[in-house]
Amino acid sequence: MELIDTIEAIDNLLPQTQCGDCGHPGCRPYAEAIAKGEPINRCPPGGDKTIVALAAFLQRDILPLDGITKPKTVAFIREEECIGCTKCIDACPVDAILGAAKHMHTVIIDECTGCNLCVDPCPVDCIDMLPAISDQLDKPMHYKTRLLARNSRLQRIAEQREKLRASRKQKLESKTTETLKPKSKLDEVRDAIARAKAKKSALAPASSDRS
Repeated sequence: MELIDTIEAIDNLLPQTQCGDCGHPGCRPYAEAIAKGEPINRCPPGGDKTIVALAAFLQRDILPLDGITKPKTVAFIREEECIGCTKCIDACPVDAILGAAKHMHTVIIDECTGCNLCVDPCPVDCIDMLPAISDQLDKPMHYKTRLLARNSRLQRIAEQREKLRASRKQKLESKTTETLKPKSKLDEVRDAIARAKAKKSALAPASSDRS
Protein backbone atom coordinates (compact mmCIF):
# COMPACT_ATOMS: atom_id res chain seq x y z
CA MET A 1 0.00 0.00 0.00
CA GLU A 2 1.28 3.45 -0.93
CA LEU A 3 2.15 5.77 1.95
CA ILE A 4 -0.54 8.26 0.94
CA ASP A 5 -3.14 5.46 0.98
CA THR A 6 -1.94 4.32 4.39
CA ILE A 7 -2.20 7.84 5.76
CA GLU A 8 -5.71 8.19 4.35
CA ALA A 9 -6.80 4.90 5.90
CA ILE A 10 -5.34 5.85 9.28
CA ASP A 11 -7.00 9.25 9.10
CA ASN A 12 -10.36 7.58 8.46
CA LEU A 13 -9.96 5.60 11.70
CA LEU A 14 -9.49 8.75 13.78
CA PRO A 15 -12.50 10.58 15.30
CA GLN A 16 -11.99 13.76 13.23
CA THR A 17 -12.47 16.06 16.20
CA GLN A 18 -9.38 18.08 15.11
CA CYS A 19 -8.80 18.86 18.79
CA GLY A 20 -5.00 18.66 18.86
CA ASP A 21 -4.91 16.58 22.05
CA CYS A 22 -2.56 14.18 20.27
CA GLY A 23 0.05 16.92 19.99
CA HIS A 24 -0.66 17.57 16.31
CA PRO A 25 -2.82 20.29 14.72
CA GLY A 26 -5.53 17.89 13.62
CA CYS A 27 -6.29 14.28 12.76
CA ARG A 28 -4.58 14.26 9.37
CA PRO A 29 -1.21 15.41 10.76
CA TYR A 30 -1.47 12.76 13.48
CA ALA A 31 -2.27 10.13 10.82
CA GLU A 32 0.87 11.16 8.95
CA ALA A 33 2.90 10.85 12.15
CA ILE A 34 1.45 7.40 12.90
CA ALA A 35 2.31 6.25 9.39
CA LYS A 36 5.91 7.24 10.12
CA GLY A 37 5.99 5.26 13.35
CA GLU A 38 4.49 7.46 16.06
CA PRO A 39 2.50 5.60 18.77
CA ILE A 40 -1.16 4.94 18.06
CA ASN A 41 -2.40 5.71 21.59
CA ARG A 42 -2.38 9.51 21.70
CA CYS A 43 -5.99 10.25 20.78
CA PRO A 44 -8.12 10.82 23.92
CA PRO A 45 -11.35 11.45 21.97
CA GLY A 46 -10.91 8.16 20.13
CA GLY A 47 -9.98 6.25 23.27
CA ASP A 48 -9.53 2.49 23.33
CA LYS A 49 -11.84 1.96 20.36
CA THR A 50 -9.54 3.94 18.06
CA ILE A 51 -6.41 2.32 19.46
CA VAL A 52 -7.80 -1.17 18.79
CA ALA A 53 -8.81 -0.20 15.24
CA LEU A 54 -5.40 1.32 14.49
CA ALA A 55 -3.57 -1.67 15.98
CA ALA A 56 -5.57 -4.08 13.83
CA PHE A 57 -5.00 -2.09 10.65
CA LEU A 58 -1.28 -1.48 11.22
CA GLN A 59 -0.63 -4.85 12.87
CA ARG A 60 0.83 -3.22 15.95
CA ASP A 61 0.46 -3.94 19.63
CA ILE A 62 -2.50 -2.48 21.49
CA LEU A 63 -1.24 0.20 23.89
CA PRO A 64 -2.91 1.87 26.87
CA LEU A 65 -4.22 5.34 26.14
CA ASP A 66 -1.60 8.05 26.59
CA GLY A 67 -3.89 10.55 28.30
CA ILE A 68 -7.29 10.71 29.93
CA THR A 69 -10.48 9.70 28.17
CA LYS A 70 -12.68 12.78 28.00
CA PRO A 71 -16.48 12.74 28.04
CA LYS A 72 -18.06 13.86 24.79
CA THR A 73 -18.87 17.56 24.85
CA VAL A 74 -20.21 20.26 22.56
CA ALA A 75 -19.70 24.01 22.61
CA PHE A 76 -22.40 26.36 23.83
CA ILE A 77 -22.22 30.15 23.45
CA ARG A 78 -23.94 32.27 26.09
CA GLU A 79 -25.44 34.46 23.42
CA GLU A 80 -26.35 37.40 25.66
CA GLU A 81 -22.64 37.82 26.46
CA CYS A 82 -21.33 37.40 22.90
CA ILE A 83 -19.76 40.55 21.42
CA GLY A 84 -19.58 39.25 17.83
CA CYS A 85 -15.78 39.25 17.54
CA THR A 86 -15.80 36.20 15.15
CA LYS A 87 -12.70 34.69 16.81
CA CYS A 88 -14.59 31.48 17.61
CA ILE A 89 -15.78 31.25 14.00
CA ASP A 90 -12.20 31.48 12.76
CA ALA A 91 -11.12 28.78 15.22
CA CYS A 92 -13.83 26.22 14.42
CA PRO A 93 -12.40 23.56 12.07
CA VAL A 94 -15.79 22.41 10.77
CA ASP A 95 -17.75 25.68 10.40
CA ALA A 96 -20.12 24.73 13.23
CA ILE A 97 -20.56 28.33 14.44
CA LEU A 98 -22.90 30.83 12.81
CA GLY A 99 -22.61 34.58 13.13
CA ALA A 100 -21.12 37.74 11.71
CA ALA A 101 -18.92 40.56 12.92
CA LYS A 102 -20.58 42.56 15.72
CA HIS A 103 -23.53 40.17 15.74
CA MET A 104 -24.40 37.34 18.12
CA HIS A 105 -22.91 33.92 17.35
CA THR A 106 -24.42 30.50 17.96
CA VAL A 107 -23.20 26.91 17.70
CA ILE A 108 -24.82 24.36 15.40
CA ILE A 109 -24.83 21.63 18.04
CA ASP A 110 -25.23 18.73 15.61
CA GLU A 111 -22.12 19.85 13.72
CA CYS A 112 -19.88 20.53 16.74
CA THR A 113 -17.03 18.03 17.20
CA GLY A 114 -16.32 19.13 20.76
CA CYS A 115 -12.75 20.06 19.86
CA ASN A 116 -12.68 22.91 22.42
CA LEU A 117 -10.70 25.10 20.00
CA CYS A 118 -13.21 27.95 20.15
CA VAL A 119 -12.94 28.43 23.92
CA ASP A 120 -9.49 30.01 24.33
CA PRO A 121 -9.83 32.63 21.54
CA CYS A 122 -13.04 34.03 23.05
CA PRO A 123 -12.10 37.39 24.65
CA VAL A 124 -15.16 37.47 26.92
CA ASP A 125 -15.14 33.81 27.99
CA CYS A 126 -18.74 33.21 26.94
CA ILE A 127 -18.30 29.66 25.59
CA ASP A 128 -18.97 26.57 27.69
CA MET A 129 -18.24 22.94 26.82
CA LEU A 130 -21.31 20.96 27.84
CA PRO A 131 -21.91 17.20 27.89
CA ALA A 132 -23.07 15.97 24.50
CA ILE A 133 -26.54 14.53 24.18
CA SER A 134 -26.73 11.15 22.39
CA ASP A 135 -23.89 10.24 20.01
CA GLN A 136 -23.33 13.66 18.48
CA LEU A 137 -19.58 13.07 18.09
CA ASP A 138 -19.79 9.57 16.65
CA LYS A 139 -19.82 10.55 12.96
CA PRO A 140 -16.18 11.11 11.96
CA MET A 141 -16.69 10.96 8.19
CA HIS A 142 -19.31 13.69 8.40
CA TYR A 143 -16.89 15.90 10.31
CA LYS A 144 -14.11 15.11 7.88
CA THR A 145 -16.31 16.17 4.98
CA ARG A 146 -17.04 19.47 6.71
CA LEU A 147 -13.34 19.98 7.48
CA LEU A 148 -12.37 19.41 3.84
CA ALA A 149 -15.14 21.74 2.65
CA ARG A 150 -13.94 24.47 5.02
CA ASN A 151 -10.31 24.03 3.95
CA SER A 152 -11.36 24.20 0.31
CA ARG A 153 -13.33 27.40 0.95
CA LEU A 154 -10.42 29.02 2.77
CA GLN A 155 -8.09 27.99 -0.05
CA ARG A 156 -10.36 29.63 -2.63
CA ILE A 157 -10.52 32.82 -0.58
CA ALA A 158 -6.73 32.88 -0.22
CA GLU A 159 -6.29 32.36 -3.97
CA GLN A 160 -8.77 35.12 -4.78
CA ARG A 161 -6.99 37.52 -2.45
CA GLU A 162 -3.64 36.60 -3.98
CA LYS A 163 -4.98 37.20 -7.49
CA LEU A 164 -6.35 40.58 -6.39
CA ARG A 165 -3.00 41.55 -4.85
CA ALA A 166 -1.17 40.43 -7.98
CA SER A 167 -3.57 42.39 -10.20
CA ARG A 168 -3.13 45.55 -8.13
CA LYS A 169 0.63 45.12 -8.14
CA GLN A 170 0.67 44.64 -11.91
CA LYS A 171 -1.44 47.76 -12.47
CA LEU A 172 0.81 49.79 -10.19
CA GLU A 173 3.95 48.56 -11.92
CA SER A 174 2.41 49.24 -15.33
CA LYS A 175 1.46 52.76 -14.27
CA THR A 176 4.93 53.38 -12.86
CA THR A 177 6.57 52.05 -16.01
CA GLU A 178 4.35 54.25 -18.17
CA THR A 179 5.23 57.30 -16.06
CA LEU A 180 8.96 56.63 -16.28
CA LYS A 181 8.89 55.67 -19.96
CA PRO A 182 10.85 58.24 -22.04
CA LYS A 183 8.80 60.10 -24.61
CA SER A 184 9.40 59.54 -28.30
CA LYS A 185 10.27 62.40 -30.67
CA LEU A 186 6.75 62.28 -32.05
CA ASP A 187 5.29 62.60 -28.54
CA GLU A 188 7.56 65.56 -27.83
CA VAL A 189 6.41 67.27 -31.06
CA ARG A 190 2.77 66.63 -30.19
CA ASP A 191 3.30 68.03 -26.69
CA ALA A 192 4.98 71.15 -28.15
CA ILE A 193 2.10 71.69 -30.59
CA ALA A 194 -0.42 71.26 -27.76
CA ARG A 195 1.43 73.82 -25.62
CA ALA A 196 1.55 76.26 -28.51
CA LYS A 197 -2.16 75.89 -29.16
CA ALA A 198 -2.92 76.36 -25.47
CA LYS A 199 -0.77 79.52 -25.37
CA LYS A 200 -2.44 80.89 -28.49
CA SER A 201 -5.89 80.24 -27.04
CA ALA A 202 -4.93 81.99 -23.83
CA LEU A 203 -3.70 85.10 -25.73
CA ALA A 204 -6.66 85.26 -28.11
CA PRO A 205 -9.09 87.10 -25.79
CA ALA A 206 -6.50 89.73 -24.97
CA SER A 207 -5.91 90.47 -28.68
CA SER A 208 -9.68 90.81 -29.27
CA ASP A 209 -10.03 93.29 -26.40
CA ARG A 210 -7.30 95.59 -27.81
CA SER A 211 -9.00 95.70 -31.17
